[in-house]
Amino acid sequence: MPYIIADDLPEEPAGIRFRKLLERPQILQMPGAHLGIAALLAKKQGFEALYMSGAAMSATMGLPDLGMITVDDVAWHIRQVVRASALPVLVDGDTGYGEALNVMHMVRSFEEAGAGAVHLEDQLLPKKCGHLNDKKLAPADEMGAKVAAARKARRHLTIIARTDAVASEGMDAAVDRAKRYLDAGADAIFPEALNTAEMFREFARRMPGVKLLANMTEFGRTPFFTAEEFEAMGYAMVIWPVSHLRVAARAMEELYAAIARDGGTHKLVDRMQTRAQLYETIGYHTYEALDASLIATVVPEAMPQRS
Repeated sequence: MPYIIADDLPEEPAGIRFRKLLERPQILQMPGAHLGIAALLAKKQGFEALYMSGAAMSATMGLPDLGMITVDDVAWHIRQVVRASALPVLVDGDTGYGEALNVMHMVRSFEEAGAGAVHLEDQLLPKKCGHLNDKKLAPADEMGAKVAAARKARRHLTIIARTDAVASEGMDAAVDRAKRYLDAGADAIFPEALNTAEMFREFARRMPGVKLLANMTEFGRTPFFTAEEFEAMGYAMVIWPVSHLRVAARAMEELYAAIARDGGTHKLVDRMQTRAQLYETIGYHTYEALDASLIATVVPEAMPQRS
């Protein structure tokens, strides 16, 4: 039902609903969905939680993933995804947008916007995608202070600490950092940019009983693994952060090339979601039925033919 029907809104806070999903024995699968339409399409396929990538949000704004977007930019995306899907979302909090007070502001803003979880990373600004080279790490005690600040600010939000230390400091340092972040108040750990199955298994072995997040991004350091394979390696969550944007951006590129080449979109109609399919996805007629002043829309079934 539409989000404007209050009786259909979830009664439990998103953080509690996220935690309940995380407590189940099976791995929690979260595809990236940082736009309302993407959230609806993912929910239609049965996903129970979603991931919101800072890289995807930045790219949508035409910006690189270098920590340039703001808390308000991200909160705007959270509100539309939560409004559209009513699903709990895990949000990329980058480095927390500053130090302890900034982290606390981020947590309150994200939770008020409807987020169920957030992850913080131990990089310094300007931060980079975790699968790129020469990342600069914050001292572990500074990251621990951010985690503690996030814990103090949250009501129900799940706090996930990400460490990028494996690439530059090695496995021992990454595990040590993860343990310190747990001591500071993190609920789960996200070891970024592991590049072999053995590395994933070793990290999990050395963090017994800890909820771990795996990142299955394309064109990075991690080979392709399925959700089932990550679960067998000891991971409780998996994200596909930017996959939806990669597919959509390629499709848009091909569309604009076709218009430039052919003078119109007529050769790509068979690749488009139809008007009827779009209206079904966004619940057009359900909204329409709530206002008696609106006349029921008759959706054209096909393109008119030229005479």
